[in-house]
Amino acid sequence: MRVRDQRGVVFPSPVVMLSIIAVAMAGIAYVATRGGEPAEREVTTVAVAEKPAASAEPTKKPTLAPHKPKQIKHKKPAVQRGQVYVEVYNNSGITGLAGRVASRASGAGWQVVGSDNWYGSVPATTVYYPQRLEAAAKVLALDLGVHRVVPAVDPMRLDRLTLILTGELG
Repeated sequence: MRVRDQRGVVFPSPVVMLSIIAVAMAGIAYVATRGGEPAEREVTTVAVAEKPAASAEPTKKPTLAPHKPKQIKHKKPAVQRGQVYVEVYNNSGITGLAGRVASRASGAGWQVVGSDNWYGSVPATTVYYPQRLEAAAKVLALDLGVHRVVPAVDPMRLDRLTLILTGELG
């Protein structure tokens, strides 16, 4: 009688394979997205003395360039909150969120012209702005604690700021 040798290779189940792949991908994502703090450096200006021009008269003293008066830099006018239209949309499952945030924005002086639900996919709470209202968008974001400010996209109106909420504000 002959004994059969039943050796073979057992492959792991698909769940184990997917787990291994998920861990490997998480490791790759971690390495690819981690970054050190941006290296900031202080830049200081250094005045360089002018060299005297070579001339036929070696006894002449070098002259300094005439002093130019400093030009006055005009600051951009501060954002007039009451003159900027704002629409607030809820893109979360939290009932009444857009209305509460719209009241908060109105209390800060913004001219809120509407609030409703947003249908679509937004990655995080965001203030969308048309090009001419970029400064106002940054001020609105600061007023409400929003960390994401990006240019408006279609179908957003280009005469106002659009705030789309994906969760409670901090």
